[in-house]
Amino acid sequence: MRGLAGLLIAGTVSKVGSVLTFLAVPWLVLVTTGSPARMGLAAAAELLPYVLIGPLGAPLVDRIGPRRVSIVADLASAAVMAAVAFGQRGGFGVLLVLLVLAGALRGLGDCAKRVLLPSTIAASGVDMTRATTVYDGVNRLAGLLGAALGGVLIAALGAPRTVLLDGVSFAVCALLVAALVPARTTAAAADAPPPEPYLTALRGGVDFIRGDRLMLGILAMLFVTNLADQANAAVFVPVWIDEVLGSPEALGWVSAAFGLGAVLGNLVFTALAPRAPRYAVFTVGFLVGGSPRLAVMALSDDLTPVLVAAFASGLAMAAVNPILAATMFERVPAHLQARVLSLSNAIGFAGIPLGGLLGGWAVEHIGLTPALLVFGACYLGATLLPVVSPGLWRQLDRRPADAPVPHPRDTRPDGSVASARAAATASVNSR
Repeated sequence: MRGLAGLLIAGTVSKVGSVLTFLAVPWLVLVTTGSPARMGLAAAAELLPYVLIGPLGAPLVDRIGPRRVSIVADLASAAVMAAVAFGQRGGFGVLLVLLVLAGALRGLGDCAKRVLLPSTIAASGVDMTRATTVYDGVNRLAGLLGAALGGVLIAALGAPRTVLLDGVSFAVCALLVAALVPARTTAAAADAPPPEPYLTALRGGVDFIRGDRLMLGILAMLFVTNLADQANAAVFVPVWIDEVLGSPEALGWVSAAFGLGAVLGNLVFTALAPRAPRYAVFTVGFLVGGSPRLAVMALSDDLTPVLVAAFASGLAMAAVNPILAATMFERVPAHLQARVLSLSNAIGFAGIPLGGLLGGWAVEHIGLTPALLVFGACYLGATLLPVVSPGLWRQLDRRPADAPVPHPRDTRPDGSVASARAAATASVNSR
């Protein structure tokens, strides 16, 4: 239990610090350069290595150990974020280099913590579903706290000092993991399978995803929606607030409204999840929580409807991530999960760095309102995929008992699946 508590506290501190940086860095670039395009470029500089390090760094985490990687990555991140806080003194180019390092280190640390979580939960004796629900709720509450503090701290301390607080949070995380999360036992290390060759492991993940049409559809949707979400959060919202209100305090209000809705929605869905039809909840949640908030910003110059739309979006989207996570875990066999899930995260998140770049370019070349409408239309198109192909997407409602049983000949002596098609058949389909 001590290890799980330490990981929960470390995750909370890390999330608060990351949200502070997420708000402070775009504002820092905007006020120092006055360029929305550079603001988007700065966001992409941190997020692109964050996305790539997941699948590329997973073998490193396996070989060195997730606990050690988490501690070292967090300590290095603390130093880099301290440099980012004062990086504008060396020019925009130096700041970009520091943000690339920050993104890579944060991605490696997050990857290590994800690997630590299941074994830490098992060692604590807490039910897996209950523990992951608590982890998700704590993560959302931490994001809400960071969003609420972010705008106020930027206004009171300035963006550089707010970024420096994120560096402090990384140092605290490293100390918490080192002090409270136990290292892997010798027995557990002996039971671990030998690592596969690097390229073989990557190819196995690619083959499985290619053989699963629902996962391909999910990843395509996430690519587009994450792109639009990042453009909105990193570019559209700061520019809208700067043009309409001229104060960074509202940055935190918009994020906090979304976070509050997400926390309340998470509580409701936790109670209803066993009985809720996943396909319907997922489809409606994405349609209600996605494009409408962009349309409201495009058509309004009043903060109140924007806050209401952000709250409603968080409420509607709260069930989306749990459904996606459950679907991924149920469809992917245990021995393939590390490579498939890390690769899936990379594909789904690949739109995030592009979102900042395209959002900044769109605002500078066509204006904020047209950019909001264009990105909102793309968001709507992506979230209509489950409506256009209901037969495929209703597999979200499949229960584990509905899945086909793997044929013995589909499995090699070492337990690996013979092919992507066999893996897709042998895996447990989503509920």
